Amino acid sequence: MEEKTEPVQEQSKMQPLIKSFNTESIKSAFTPKVIGILIGVAIVGIFSGFLISRTNGLAGNVNTGVGSSVSSVPAGTVIGSNDTKTFSDTAEGTLKEGGIEGEGAFHLVRSGGDSQNVYLTSSSVDLSKFVGAKIKVWGQTQKAQYAGWLMDVGRIQVQ
Repeated sequence: MEEKTEPVQEQSKMQPLIKSFNTESIKSAFTPKVIGILIGVAIVGIFSGFLISRTNGLAGNVNTGVGSSVSSVPAGTVIGSNDTKTFSDTAEGTLKEGGIEGEGAFHLVRSGGDSQNVYLTSSSVDLSKFVGAKIKVWGQTQKAQYAGWLMDVGRIQVQ
């Protein structure tokens, strides 16, 4: 039996593996007009990022002008979602830092002792701005092993 073999192509007929670029076509793509547009886009991007960071960029807040200390938060200020169907549970008390056994980062102190505390977490409201304040919270009750009541807060009203 005779084996058939393919003819080997000559190297001179093959295309080179690496091609050289025409540097003149690259230089002509970056005209002063194109460079000006790129600089303008960068300036607009930086400016808009600065503005968004100054307003906290929080959509859905009734009032985003809350300061970092409790004394600067006027009574009646409402922060967070208006969705009271999702956040249907409410509680009132004085906000303190600390959870219980890893459940909650904050808790509401209510009359009746430690057994009446409501332990709180929130992914939508910065609770740290209200430590020490008497507040009302709207949230969704979560399963807990150690906390008597664990709530995911979606809305706060300063009392």
